[in-house]
Amino acid sequence: MPSIAMASTKPPISPSLPSLSIRTSSSSPLSKVETHGSNFHFPSLVLVSATASIAMATAALPPEAAASSFPLVLSALQEPPNALSLPTWAVHVSSVVEWIAAMALVWEYGERSGHTAWKGLSWGMVPLLGGALCACTWHFFYNAESLEVKFLLVAIQGALTTIGNITMLIAAFRIFTASQESSSSS
Repeated sequence: MPSIAMASTKPPISPSLPSLSIRTSSSSPLSKVETHGSNFHFPSLVLVSATASIAMATAALPPEAAASSFPLVLSALQEPPNALSLPTWAVHVSSVVEWIAAMALVWEYGERSGHTAWKGLSWGMVPLLGGALCACTWHFFYNAESLEVKFLLVAIQGALTTIGNITMLIAAFRIFTASQESSSSS
């Protein structure tokens, strides 16, 4: 079973963020990562966890408390009634950041383990990231009807989500067949 520990073998990538590593036993599925010369590092895991914690803590606040905690200068700005609240924006942004981090970690696993099918999963995640960026763009402009009608942003977001689900299905099937082939050959 893998264990997560503070890495002492390599300095962290960023001086302000500690690096985490997974040390595996020889029977673990992650043991191939260990044989390529270094531990599997997750320097962004701390950043992603902190972002998610802040988003959840902010989401727990009632809207009145979240709005009253900002300076009076910012509270004087008027937004339309369909504007997203700060906690909702925190969830949207942290979800996109976490998705990008997941794509990078999946790619890194494919690189270090030698299982190239995992890199395909990272590519399969790209259309879903595009759909998320379309949704954030639409919300940034207060769900403007002109973006929905003229630029078909909502339709593009829906199409990218559908395409992304299909590419993730194909990538998962490729990983499955690759694992079946490797287990039958050994």
